[in-house]
Amino acid sequence: MDFLYYMGDVFTPINFGLLLLGTIGGLILGATPGLSPTMTVALMIPFTFKLAPEQGLILLGAAYTSTVAGGAVSAILLKIPGAPANIATTLDGHTMAQKGEGAKALQISFIASAIGGLFGVFLLIFLTPVLATWALAFGPSELFWLAILGVTVIGTLDSSSVVKGLLSGCIGLWLATIGFDDIMGAQRFIFHSSVSGGINIIPALIGLFAIPQVIAMFAKGRSNVDAEIIVVQRHPIGAAFREVFSRKRALAIGTSVGSIIGLIPGVGGQIAGLVAYDQSKKMSPESGKFGTGHPEGVIAAESANNAMVGPSLVPLLTLSIPGSPTAAVLLGGLLIHGIFPGPSLFTQYPQVVWPFINSMLVGQILMCMFGLFIAGWAANVARVPRSVMAAVVLGLAVFGSYSVGHSMGDVYVMASLGLAMYFLERFGFSAAPLVLGLILGPIAEANFMQGAMIANATVGKMAYFFTGWLNWLLILIVVASIGYSIWMELRQRRYTTKEEASA
Repeated sequence: MDFLYYMGDVFTPINFGLLLLGTIGGLILGATPGLSPTMTVALMIPFTFKLAPEQGLILLGAAYTSTVAGGAVSAILLKIPGAPANIATTLDGHTMAQKGEGAKALQISFIASAIGGLFGVFLLIFLTPVLATWALAFGPSELFWLAILGVTVIGTLDSSSVVKGLLSGCIGLWLATIGFDDIMGAQRFIFHSSVSGGINIIPALIGLFAIPQVIAMFAKGRSNVDAEIIVVQRHPIGAAFREVFSRKRALAIGTSVGSIIGLIPGVGGQIAGLVAYDQSKKMSPESGKFGTGHPEGVIAAESANNAMVGPSLVPLLTLSIPGSPTAAVLLGGLLIHGIFPGPSLFTQYPQVVWPFINSMLVGQILMCMFGLFIAGWAANVARVPRSVMAAVVLGLAVFGSYSVGHSMGDVYVMASLGLAMYFLERFGFSAAPLVLGLILGPIAEANFMQGAMIANATVGKMAYFFTGWLNWLLILIVVASIGYSIWMELRQRRYTTKEEASA
C-alpha cells in the first residue's frame, strides 16, 4: 500500500497547483483541433526542466489524462475529434449536439472518461508486475493479428453497408502506404513533396471529419442555414450520472477494452475507442440506435480512451517500453531528470513514481469536475448560426493542420482529403472506417514485415503466424467479427424487406 503512504504528497501547495494547471490546460488544449495528447505533453516538457522530477511528472500526467478527455468537446460540438482517441465519440456525440443535447453528451463523456480513467489507474497501481509480463506476450505476429482485428471492426463502423465500410477501410490502408517504407526505406506513391514523409494522422483526421461538414454548410446557403439554429436543452448533472450508471454494459465494455488495449505497446487510444464502440454496438439490443445520437456510443468510446491511459504506462514504468506515443514522450520527461524506468523504479524512486500515479487518480476527479462545470455553457456553441460556424470550423481546421508541422503541405493534404471525403459521403461511405484504416495500416505492415523476417530465419511464415494460443485466439475473434458483421447486415435487410412488404 505504498501509494497510500505517498498520497499526501499530491496535496502539497506546489504539487496540487501543478495538478490543477495541467488539468485545466489539458482540457483547453484537448478541445483545440490539431493538438493531440502527445503534442500537448511534448509542448509542456520544457516547463518541467526547473521542477523536481515528481512535480514535472505530475504536470505532464495531468495534461495527458485531461487532454484525452478534452478532445471530446470539439468532437461533440464541432464533429472535429480533438485527438485520434476521440474519433468514435463523434459518431453519436455530434448527433446528440445537433439535437440540442450537447450538454448531456458532454456531461456523460466526462463522467465516463473519469470512471474509465480511474479503473485504468487502479490497474496500474495493483497489477503492474502481472500486466507487464502479459504485455510482453505480444510479439510481431500477435500485433499483426490485432491490427487485422481492428480492420474487421471497419465493416460495421458507422456505415450502412459492410462492403462500403470495408472499402472505406481499404482506402485508408492504401493512404497509410504513402511515404517511406519503414522497413526497406523505399518511397511509395509519392505524387507531391507534401506527402513525401507520409500522411500525418492529425491533418487527415481534421480534413476527413471537418471539411465535408463545412462544405455542406456553405452549400446550403446562409438564409436556409441560419434558420436551423439549434435550441440547446439543459441537462441536470444528477441525470447525467444516472444515465451513465444505467448503461453498465457500455461502461464495462469501454473500460475493459481500453484497459486491455492500453497494455499492448504501440497500439494507442484511438483503436481502444473504436473497438469499444464497435463491440458495444454489437452487444447492445439497441444496436440500431448507434449513430443516431445514442448515449451508449459516447459512454463506450470515452470510457475506453481514458481507461487505456493508466495501463499504457505499465510497460513504460516497468520495462521501459512506451505503451503509446504519449507514453514515449513521458519517457523522455523521466530521462531528462536522470530517472531510468525499469523493474527497480518503484524501489529506487518511490518518492517520484507514487506521487505521479496518485496525481493521475486525483486528476481524473478534477477533470470530471471541471468538465461538468464547462459542459453547460460549452453546449451553447450549437446555438451559433451554421454560416458563422462553418467559417470558424474552417479556420480551426487550417490552424490545426498547419500547427502539426508548420507546413502548408499538411494544409493541402487536409483540404484534399476533406474534399474527396465530401463526395465519398454522397455515395454512402464513412470517414471513421477510412481513418481507422489509416491508423492501423502502419501497425499491420510493420509487424508483418518484422514477423516475416523472424519467420524466414526460424520456423517459416505459416508456422510463425499460425501457431501459439494468442495468435489463434485473435484469429478466431477476427473470423467471428467478420461473420457477425455479415449476419447483422443480412438480418437488417430481411427486417427492412418485411416492413416494406407489410406497408
